[in-house]
Amino acid sequence: MPADFWQSSGYRLVERDGDGWLHVTPDLIRAYLTRPEIHPVDDSCQTEIATFESLMEDPFVAISDDHLKAFEDEDTADNYRVVLAFRDALVNGKTLEGTYLDVMRSGAIALPPVFIDQLVHIILRGILDTVEDPLRLRAAELFFREQTVSTDAGRVTLGDREIVDMHTGTSGLGTIGQLLTETGTPIKQVELDVLDDDNSALYWERSDRFDTVIDMRFGQPANYAFARVIESWVRHFLKLDSRVHPVSSINDDAWRWHIGLDRDATELLNALYQNRDISETDQARLLALYRLEILDQSRVTPDVQGKPVYLALGSTTNKRVRVKPQNLLVNLPLRENQ
Repeated sequence: MPADFWQSSGYRLVERDGDGWLHVTPDLIRAYLTRPEIHPVDDSCQTEIATFESLMEDPFVAISDDHLKAFEDEDTADNYRVVLAFRDALVNGKTLEGTYLDVMRSGAIALPPVFIDQLVHIILRGILDTVEDPLRLRAAELFFREQTVSTDAGRVTLGDREIVDMHTGTSGLGTIGQLLTETGTPIKQVELDVLDDDNSALYWERSDRFDTVIDMRFGQPANYAFARVIESWVRHFLKLDSRVHPVSSINDDAWRWHIGLDRDATELLNALYQNRDISETDQARLLALYRLEILDQSRVTPDVQGKPVYLALGSTTNKRVRVKPQNLLVNLPLRENQ
């Protein structure tokens, strides 16, 4: 069995059903209630304290908006509204996966982005529970944590944006130091290592620090690892087997369907598909390309049967990567009710 990882995800606070999907538990809701934005402080009013104690006893108890209006601190009342709306969405969705799909298919994402990222974090922790390849786990972080891009020394390295933003200068980190020059905040002594096949074992003890870097160039292990994460994500949600192959370019006269894994990749793929010229600078923002083949073609819409789906990972003009994993679930060319 692989070592434990992503202990901060909250995975140990949920329960699996027979299909492997995750059910919310009272303890998961209690974890949100103990956050600083919610937990009472010395000057909290009696109504707030009583509400907190009631929810800690029964995290699913109904709390009316009129009750929250009695809070003396309006900001705290608003925080409760957000957490309770998230709780109710989880209850209505039956499972974490069901909630995620409901929200993404609704066309109007009402939950704060941080809650969406946390849902993805927990769900992926369950999907990858038995994975023994640390590179695959690090690549999966792209699904729920924004990355910063560096193209130093011809590489395409991705580091966690939050961790990168804690640093400035090179601080003796060699070529990876260029990754740390994006912001001017005070440097902290956290080493950023580029994971590869030789040193990937160090990830196990650092998985919750998010302080490792991967090289996403075509042909590199992390590029292939990310393809495996995509396959697992699609299989888990859609019960759909696929094969995802990294490619260096798209040369396909019968190109029929594509999905950008982020907003910028979507725009760039659309431009290429429409044979519009894009600058070399914009082309360089396409960090990785993939060819996805759906194994059960009976589930594919007739106009795309027998054709691959091209995927792309891109970056913003200021070298950020913000993956939208829901695109893989709502934009595949599948027949209705598939």
